[in-house]
Order: sequence, then C-alpha cells, then structure tokens
Amino acid sequence: MQSQPQVRLAQTPDGRRLEVGRDLPVDRMLAWELLTDTWRWPDWGPTVTDVEAPDRFISPGDEGKVRVVGSFWVPFEVTSSDGERWTWDVAGIPATGHRIEYLGPERCRVVFEVPLLAAGYVPVCQRALSNIQDILLGPE
Repeated sequence: MQSQPQVRLAQTPDGRRLEVGRDLPVDRMLAWELLTDTWRWPDWGPTVTDVEAPDRFISPGDEGKVRVVGSFWVPFEVTSSDGERWTWDVAGIPATGHRIEYLGPERCRVVFEVPLLAAGYVPVCQRALSNIQDILLGPE
C-alpha cells in the first residue's frame, strides 16, 4: 500500500505555509531530479501543460514560462534551489515551494509548500503527489 498525502500548517523559510507531503520508498535524488526537470513538469503538475525554460534542470535565477490549463502562458522565475528545496515566483508572485526530505536509504518525503492565501491549491498539490508517486513507483 502506498502512502497518502498529509497536509499540515508549518513554518518554512518563507513563513507559515500549508505543507502537502507524501512519503515515498525511493532515493531522494530520484525524486529531486523529477521535481527539478522542467521537461517532466507536465507529467506530474496537473495545471502545467508545457514549459519553456533556459535549461532542462532548474537553477536559481532561471526565468521561463509555463503553459497552464486554459492554454495561456505565465512567466516564472526560480528564486532558490539548494539540492533539497526550490522556490519560484509565478507571474511575479511567490508560489509553491518544493522540497525533498531524506528519511533514510531509499526513503524520502516530497513536500509542496503552499502560501496560506493559496489554500485552494492544496488539492492540486495532492494530485501532483499522486502523479509523482505513480511516475516513480508505478500506478497502484
């Protein structure tokens, strides 16, 4: 049986946010690679249908565009990335943080940090975590 997403209020480097997380029996580097691979964002991001980015894997300061459901393009900038957590601004607004927590060999937690004013985005993050789980482990 695969884990279900957990939602909690937490203090993050960007202030209080809702954290939507899921434990996965995979090496954290596999999960990190998937989260930072712009070519794969449409595979797991329910609202992302295409990406234009300067490189396949994100770096701080990268600017690009994501096509979202509804077929319009929105600019983004990666504001931080340190090998465990990355953040971005979308259309100039601080958006979700993305984090990988090491839980042991072949075990990690994938976490999305959702600004409180965007609490309605939690179900989208839960779906993204299910997609990530399916990509990394195969469908249930």
